[in-house]
Amino acid sequence: MPILDDLKLQYKLGGIVQKLIFWNVGAFILSLVFFYQFKTGRFVYPNWLALYSFFDVFIAKPWTLVSYMFLHGGFLHLLFNMLVLHFSGRLFTTFFTERQLFGLYVLGGIFSGVIFVLIYSLLGISSVLVGASGAIMGILIATAVYSPYMIVRLALIGNVKLWHIAAVLLIMDLLQLPIDNSGGHLAHLAGAFFGFLYVKMLQRGIDLSMPISKLQDSLVNLSKPKKKTPFKKVHKNQYSQKTQSSFKKDINQKKIDDILDKISQSGYDSLTKEEKEFLFKAGK
Repeated sequence: MPILDDLKLQYKLGGIVQKLIFWNVGAFILSLVFFYQFKTGRFVYPNWLALYSFFDVFIAKPWTLVSYMFLHGGFLHLLFNMLVLHFSGRLFTTFFTERQLFGLYVLGGIFSGVIFVLIYSLLGISSVLVGASGAIMGILIATAVYSPYMIVRLALIGNVKLWHIAAVLLIMDLLQLPIDNSGGHLAHLAGAFFGFLYVKMLQRGIDLSMPISKLQDSLVNLSKPKKKTPFKKVHKNQYSQKTQSSFKKDINQKKIDDILDKISQSGYDSLTKEEKEFLFKAGK
């Protein structure tokens, strides 16, 4: 299917922001199948996926500190979060690496979840938390703290400073905290604080996302197959075959480089059908 092939190619070529969006959208589609109740018109997530506020429930299922941030309570919830993730992620990677962005996303979400559980457990309030908002706020606020006077152009509004956007979102969360969805707004504020803390520590030479990066490396190394010593077979025209193979690889690599240059200049949609098919086959 051409659409499926395009999605696979965009996933392979896209950065960590695009992959996070794919993961969240994929989790939402699965949630519609397994956890959406059409009679009530809402999602009912089990306590082994969503983050429940009671400490005894949470302590028995600590992995929910990660799983909850890939679940959403509705389409608009998902849409708004993914738009802000796309916006803030592109700004963040202007100054920092994609590995740092992923580390901040995970740690910001975990920190937001811990604050939610601690405060709600102390208050004795039963509630459930889902959504990537806390993790995304961490990315946005970290960027705003690092470059507050960065000019951003918004549709229908015009040019504004990045700190203005961050300030408006924080004020909205503070105003709505005692009114509606208090747990969600609490998670937003906790994520924002972690984003602030992350940049301040980074400016002192401490990268809080480093443990996540090391964990990524360990998982990648585990998934790699062990290299086996290849069986060597001598051919009379070995040099000729090697030369032809190298020549063919050079041509293919040049074609791949030309296509990637075209994507960087005009976008993925500017590719022809043949170029998309060639790039997809080359990525296998």
